[in-house]
Amino acid sequence: MTSSPTAPIAVPVDAPAHHATDLTSPGFSSSLSSDEFKALFRGHPGGVAVITADAGDGPVALTATSVASVSAEPPLLIFSVSALSSSAAVLAKAETVVVHLLDAHDLDLARLGATSGVDRFDGSQPWSRLVTGEPVYHDVRAWVRCAVIERMDAGGSTVFAAHALQSQLERDVAPGEPGDALVYHNRTWHRLGEHSRIS
Repeated sequence: MTSSPTAPIAVPVDAPAHHATDLTSPGFSSSLSSDEFKALFRGHPGGVAVITADAGDGPVALTATSVASVSAEPPLLIFSVSALSSSAAVLAKAETVVVHLLDAHDLDLARLGATSGVDRFDGSQPWSRLVTGEPVYHDVRAWVRCAVIERMDAGGSTVFAAHALQSQLERDVAPGEPGDALVYHNRTWHRLGEHSRIS
């Protein structure tokens, strides 16, 4: 159930992650308003993940719908984090993160990571540390430990690129089967299944 690479990792975990081009103000003559942009993406569902990290001052966690795979060889993923997130300062320094890929059985964890002003490591959701030190929640559909290899400022957020180092898959889904995917759509949680299949 656990996948751990035995060959040397091409990207060293302690390699300094750096900022690339700042996309905050490209200077276009016209642009959508924030309300127009939000309206577009309210109708675009996203998979749900919880990202954890610890840069030495204690663990942090947040729920994200921005996780996407980029490449299988090398195994790369990206996600974005708002500068307003309480986890942003830690993620700006963390060399590694754990990305928990959730299904509908993990809804309570998704809600916890999305709730402001709470202790996300109070034991209401069981967790421990990997031997490498990162906080990991138990019994989630899957998690992947990653080395942060790039950070890019983009508007009020930071986009992270990360190299997958180690993973665990608890609840696999056979190709073509609906599973119990958890998605966030139009400000609500949804469960994909046989009832939602259209093709």
